[in-house]
Amino acid sequence: MITPDRIKLPRAFWLGVDQLNISRSLLIKQAELPLTVGLEQTKVTTAQFFALWSALEQLNGPNVGIELASTMDSKVLPPSFLVAYHAKNFLDAVQRVVRYKSLCAPEELILEAGDKYTKIVPHWQFAGSHHTPSALTDATFVSIIALGRTGTENSIPNVKLELRRAKSQAVADYFQCPIKWNAEQDSLYISNNMLNLPFNQFNTELTAILDSALDAQLNQQQTSASMSDKVRWLLRRSLTAGRPELKSIARELAVSERTLQRQLTSEGGSFQMILSDIRHELALEYLRETENDLSEIAYMLGYGDQASFFRAFQAWENITPSKWREKHRLKNNV
Repeated sequence: MITPDRIKLPRAFWLGVDQLNISRSLLIKQAELPLTVGLEQTKVTTAQFFALWSALEQLNGPNVGIELASTMDSKVLPPSFLVAYHAKNFLDAVQRVVRYKSLCAPEELILEAGDKYTKIVPHWQFAGSHHTPSALTDATFVSIIALGRTGTENSIPNVKLELRRAKSQAVADYFQCPIKWNAEQDSLYISNNMLNLPFNQFNTELTAILDSALDAQLNQQQTSASMSDKVRWLLRRSLTAGRPELKSIARELAVSERTLQRQLTSEGGSFQMILSDIRHELALEYLRETENDLSEIAYMLGYGDQASFFRAFQAWENITPSKWREKHRLKNNV
């Protein structure tokens, strides 16, 4: 299945922001996103979602992920977590969260079972070369451990962590476990003995009802992805291979070029519009978050030469890429 790069911000996220006394409008402004991001049911891209979490770190410090996840009320959590609280055991709960992650984000939780521990690694399909904000990783791991602690009424002591982030006393205090800081990958290890602990609120009838509802929602999402979303996904994946063509995208989607053009038009867009939009979106990400030379960015965006990239960027932002990068570096250092 092609998962669109669209994330519906859960109500629990905004309620957590409110409880930390962080202004929603200030957060959105700090993330350099349109104010419409704060509206109910608004969906954002992975890059925009990462920008929100990075802005949270800038406004509230590096431990905001721990703080925000700890304030979340289970009553307003997404359905995928609600059904997990009534699972058979901790492992069953984690597997349910993994299964339904695709309902709310292009994110995977990769499980790797070992003899003594099961390793959990978050993976964002559209992150590219950009690292997940530390606060977001903290919040993800907190939510998993909190799920286990609540469901089993056990402190879940037998865990280990490997984190890309620098040492944090708040993180150490919450998890109370061995932690490898400045690691190459963010990983949570949970003892298989802990994963086998039963959940006290296990409810066969309730999980069956919630599973049925979530399955229906998942099936609907799988069949309702727009052609524009599919094209966006393929373009992001294929840009560095050179200038993408309508013909190659149509071939991957198993439709004719004419059919593809017609469907994109019916959705209010065109291949060239989507291509330009993806290039603009990625250009801002690369300039903000990487140290790549402009020539390298031009290549990653599928341009044949640097001059073509410069002309396109000036049309988008009315400024050169180098000046845009310098402007945002100065702003972040203020």
